[in-house]
Amino acid sequence: MVTPEVRNIDDALARIAEPWQPHRLASINDYDVKVVRLLGEFVWHSHPETDELFLVLSGRLTIQLRDRDVELGPNDVFVVPRGVEHCPKTDGEVTAMLIEPQGTMNTGDAPGERTSPLRELG
Repeated sequence: MVTPEVRNIDDALARIAEPWQPHRLASINDYDVKVVRLLGEFVWHSHPETDELFLVLSGRLTIQLRDRDVELGPNDVFVVPRGVEHCPKTDGEVTAMLIEPQGTMNTGDAPGERTSPLRELG
């Protein structure tokens, strides 16, 4: 789904009320560009079929890996490799952009109460 209009990241984030609910900002080829608010600790999961790119827009994000923690601040980018178990965690609110293939579930191989369908900004 191509987004033919200009989208503003700050405006998009202002429309997201709840954490851990990714919203599609745009699509390019077979990838979704998502924006999300993060708060607290997510669930341990992996994405067996794809890498996952995190770009922190504001706040501080820790991506826990089984062998280390990766600390990200504003404008930092980190790619979690395909199949690597990880658990995002924050001490305060974080806003971020994610780039993933279309159809990638937010909880990867660990569906549960935190699983959220991809939402459209409207």
